[in-house]
Amino acid sequence: MAINEQTRTAVQYQQQVTPVHPTFSVVAPVFNEEETLPVFYTQITRVMEEVGEPFELVFVNDGSRDRSYQVLRELHQQDKRVHVLDFSRNFGHQMAISAGLEYAHGEAVIIIDSDLQDPPQVIPRLIERWRNGAEVVYAQRTTRKGETPVKLLTASLFYRVLALLTDVSIPRDTGDFRLLDRRVVRQLVSMREHHRFMRGLSAWVGFRQEAVLYERKERFAGSSHYSMRKMLRLSFDAITSFSYVPLRLASVIGGIVLLLGLLGLMGIALFYLFTHSFGLLEMALAATTFLAGLQMLFLGLIGEYLGRMYDELRGRPLYIVRETLFPDVD
Repeated sequence: MAINEQTRTAVQYQQQVTPVHPTFSVVAPVFNEEETLPVFYTQITRVMEEVGEPFELVFVNDGSRDRSYQVLRELHQQDKRVHVLDFSRNFGHQMAISAGLEYAHGEAVIIIDSDLQDPPQVIPRLIERWRNGAEVVYAQRTTRKGETPVKLLTASLFYRVLALLTDVSIPRDTGDFRLLDRRVVRQLVSMREHHRFMRGLSAWVGFRQEAVLYERKERFAGSSHYSMRKMLRLSFDAITSFSYVPLRLASVIGGIVLLLGLLGLMGIALFYLFTHSFGLLEMALAATTFLAGLQMLFLGLIGEYLGRMYDELRGRPLYIVRETLFPDVD
């Protein structure tokens, strides 16, 4: 499916699917959450019904290997406000959010994970800020219950390193839990880059942004699906998507090392001239090895940027939807 066709398909659903145009869309990525989904559905519908305006729930099944999709089918059969996108395989959390935004109909779209770490009870506070004029309302964590010390440390370092390396002001201690105005959603949907960091993109587009503080809970069931490998990949995508500092750093360090190398060679030559005894060969080999390693490191970094350019040039779709469950389009 070509990129333009993919976007067109989402727009067709937006025009045809929902008989009552919802004020709010709740987008929830799903990956192996069969135990949590019934409880999440109960809590989210209770909260949204108390808000008192039309809403829809857009679940994106990101290649789950358990019974998550079967549970979603049952929920859809019971409640036509439940819309489901089923990916052909696991495309990742950021792509699941992107797909949910494309298929959402609401004037405001709320992104929330389905593992119940982000409490649905915070949503009315997000909506209140939106009604008062905010166009991006992000939920900012004050505490993170159930997280290991290593996870807390790496998360803290991630946001601080990101702040140092990028020009975009990305709020610290935030996840993807947020409310986006329809104008913001349109801008995000128009961006087709493959290596996506959605909370960074929502900061980059601007608009009026406000924070709502909350306490993050422990998982309701199961364990975190964000392995260290996935967190490192997300971190690298975030840095390379919003910063050229690593490339500039290669030039700066290269210049410094070149200068040090020249000074070192001059020092070795002078020392050898006066003493006629120095391990010149050993020193030269050590310096050559160091410089070669440094060159390989930065060539690899440049290769990462080139690889991302290659991904964009190939023009593949961001994700592939195997099946959709929408009212009257099953």
